[in-house]
Amino acid sequence: MDAQQFLAEFGYIANAPGGVARLRELVLSLAVQSRLASQDELEEPAQFLLERIQDLKNPTGKNKQATLSRPTVQTDQPHQLPRSWRWARCEDYFLELCTGPFGSMIHREDYVVGGVPLINPSHMVSGKIVHDPAVSVSQQDAQRLVAYALSKGDLLFARRGEVGRYAVVEEEQQGWLCGTGSFFAKLSPECNRQYLGLVFRESGFRRRLLGESVGSTMTNLNQRVLLDALIPIPPLNEQCRIVAKVDELMALCDKLEAQQKDRRKLQNALRQSTLQALASAESPRELQDGWQRLQANFGHLFTEPEDTRDLEQCIKQLALKGLLTLGNPSLAISADLARKTSTPAAVRSPEEDWSIPKHWIWTRCAWLGEARLGKMLDASKNKGELRPYLRNINVRWHHFDLTDVLRMRVEEHELSRVTIKRGDLVICEGGEPGRAAIWDRDEEFLIQKALHRFRCGPDLLPEYLLLCLEHDFFSGRLARYYTGATIKHLTGKALAAYPIPLPSISEQRQILSVAGALSSVVASLRDELSRSKRWAELLSTAAVAALTGITTDQEQEAPVKAPQTELIAPVRLGTPPDVKAHAPLATLLARHNGEMSARDLWQRFGGEIDAFYAQLKTEVAHGWIAEPAGAEVREKPVETAGD
Repeated sequence: MDAQQFLAEFGYIANAPGGVARLRELVLSLAVQSRLASQDELEEPAQFLLERIQDLKNPTGKNKQATLSRPTVQTDQPHQLPRSWRWARCEDYFLELCTGPFGSMIHREDYVVGGVPLINPSHMVSGKIVHDPAVSVSQQDAQRLVAYALSKGDLLFARRGEVGRYAVVEEEQQGWLCGTGSFFAKLSPECNRQYLGLVFRESGFRRRLLGESVGSTMTNLNQRVLLDALIPIPPLNEQCRIVAKVDELMALCDKLEAQQKDRRKLQNALRQSTLQALASAESPRELQDGWQRLQANFGHLFTEPEDTRDLEQCIKQLALKGLLTLGNPSLAISADLARKTSTPAAVRSPEEDWSIPKHWIWTRCAWLGEARLGKMLDASKNKGELRPYLRNINVRWHHFDLTDVLRMRVEEHELSRVTIKRGDLVICEGGEPGRAAIWDRDEEFLIQKALHRFRCGPDLLPEYLLLCLEHDFFSGRLARYYTGATIKHLTGKALAAYPIPLPSISEQRQILSVAGALSSVVASLRDELSRSKRWAELLSTAAVAALTGITTDQEQEAPVKAPQTELIAPVRLGTPPDVKAHAPLATLLARHNGEMSARDLWQRFGGEIDAFYAQLKTEVAHGWIAEPAGAEVREKPVETAGD
């Protein structure tokens, strides 16, 4: 390849979001395109290696000439190769391809600790086997599964999940077993396993496999797809040079990535230090000095859209310290509230977490409005008319997600206690305790018991309390009022005692106006950084395309029809966790007879879907939740969809 061209494009690629990962992809793409290592016309062409492999597969000698299982045609070939290279199908390069045992042959309850290792796709990491001692079988089961025993030099491939994941079997791993969800290939002793591994890692090869794979929820390869896949075969000596060059360049990528991470850590520390100094201001003068330092270094401190979250949090902190408005001491707090600051229930240090203006007070939520929990869900006891109600999952920060609203029965005399009206603040009691939004609809909904309805009195605006909750949730201050060792709750008693700094109603309005205007500026900054990031990604992709000729990363996938089925995956309790363990999902399962659908468990968990799956993975790894079995499939209701 042209070194000058690479150096000209290097900066665009390396400094773009995900740039090092794209550099690694570039290295692999160039490797399989014969553009990374030198070539020697005197070396034996790859055709002779393929013929010897055919001889091994046909030891009787009846068909000496190498015959391809299905001849490759030029239209099949992803790109051109040098004369000494050959395109070959995996079927003609492998001596044999074997599929691991089906799930009916080995179950999780068959696992023992310290037995014969069973290798699943999750144990294939960076071309090596990383074994989990808990995923092993007894010697008796190993004898039953002897057909799946591995030999030195075998190549393992993931059959499901992440396409392209592989591992080479080392000498000390001989006799271990191929697990479910995997293939293993027998290869000629001449074949360079490391070269074949980098072919499987190359993005173009993976895309071609994915295009032929099946499965809407988890990608699955079958033998035919893998055997038909085309791989570029260079001469054996050139394979060794390619592997050595790839290793050298990947080491440089690792070094560059480490440097970028160190730089990012330093940037984060400087940004947080600068914003902390700004938020710690105790006077307008200190605020001005802190803002000038921030302004002078703004371009260095904020380079990613997510960096703006720290700035938003700083704005909230300044607002709650009274530093965003001039204030007016003549606009005093009501006399009734002022009297309560002298009672035994008054807020005292250490609950007063920062200094506030002299005409403000620290006050408890119980003094500022009425809080009520919603209605308990009990189908056997609930009577009356069916009405829509909100669950924890429906309440997001600042808004409500009403795409999935359920109904419950409620009697007329209960309505006043569990109904929300325009202006009510709805606060999550569990899941993400404190997450809240203001009901801004004329339609009246019910709330379930996992939600608080807070109806503000004359001294408090709901928007101001929402500002306090959001600041304290993300700063961690609110967590000190949570209860529960595993599943956290913000109980009615805790919410009543929750202290906030309070100015007059008039000043609350001023604070919300200024904070809102600043937040709009931050949102614009975040959008601008997102656009810059996207342009950098496009420029990086274009640079890779200029070097490799591969442009598939920029192509849009063809639209697919929405499936008419949905999965109902059952989640079951495994080994009950210790009472001190952080296992909220297992705790929920224990309360519901040990089994729930994944959807119901997520909804009761109450957090974001990514957080739910991360927690589920953790608890499955500990054995608190049984490894999910195959999911039941049911027909979805027919929906009318536009073209």
